[in-house]
Amino acid sequence: MYNVSVVTVFTLSGLDYLMGHKLTLFSFTLIWYALILCVNLSVIVVIIMDKHLHEPMYIFLCNLCINGLYGTAGFYPKFIADLVTTHVISYTNCMLQGYVIHSSNCGDLSILALMAYDRYVAICKPLVYHSVMTTKKVCIFVCMAWFVPLYLMLMNSVSLVGVALCGSHINRLYCVNWMIVQLTCSPPRANQMIGYINIAFYFSHAVFIVWSYIYLIKKCLISKDKNGKFMQTCMPHIVTIINFSFGMLTDILYMRYGSNDLPQSLLNFISIEFLLIPPLINPLIYGFKLTKIRNRIITIFQCQVKTFKKSEPPCDSISTVMEATLPAI
Repeated sequence: MYNVSVVTVFTLSGLDYLMGHKLTLFSFTLIWYALILCVNLSVIVVIIMDKHLHEPMYIFLCNLCINGLYGTAGFYPKFIADLVTTHVISYTNCMLQGYVIHSSNCGDLSILALMAYDRYVAICKPLVYHSVMTTKKVCIFVCMAWFVPLYLMLMNSVSLVGVALCGSHINRLYCVNWMIVQLTCSPPRANQMIGYINIAFYFSHAVFIVWSYIYLIKKCLISKDKNGKFMQTCMPHIVTIINFSFGMLTDILYMRYGSNDLPQSLLNFISIEFLLIPPLINPLIYGFKLTKIRNRIITIFQCQVKTFKKSEPPCDSISTVMEATLPAI
């Protein structure tokens, strides 16, 4: 017989620290989250406001940053609050948190696949690039990159609603669907089937990304012109993909096969690495590596400084001159 009870609150683990350590972690986390918000919003605003950046590559990058903010919003506010209150979460909020984090991860993979496809067409088929990556197609691609992950993860979460639970303790800093499945008295078959479909679907994304960049590298090795373009626009994508893949693989392997013999701080870091590093590093990599974005950010910064000193022409004049000299990528 299963010990079935109505679960309305889950207890989370991983924050068994002294109050002094919690306050230090609270300060660090608050600063880190503020940095994530700042750098992502900077890239988003620059791309939206500058018409010269309304190109497929930058539109996909803008959506990657928006998705990063969406995913971190599902973790950081609750985690920061947990550092000064009790480490519990209601059933409804647990399902919502798991949904947001899962759909954000899948959204990242969808957008990275679009970015890989965009670079493949731009470098390998430059003559037909503008006919392939039209405004209409880009809008459809972006909508699908958001709709499909949200829908698939919704189906995954709905399959767990109302399932009998035989426990209420989640051995993690935050909620994920797999941990809730482990608490069920009898794992629902619908959830298992949807899980396998999702894994197969996004595994195909990963295969496509790997194939496209292997093909790009082969093409670029025989052309100096393509090699320069690859290094300028594709290296940030590759760094982002490696970072994302490392974080997700370590988290999945730990969640399914991990050992509790490891130090708690290390386990905590493994479980949230993909929420710590990629959301901050990705916009920084693109902001510094992609010339148009870097120049635009520098221009805005210089304008603010010179306007403050009141010793230079207005920002609009400087921006116009700078935009006219931006190199095309």
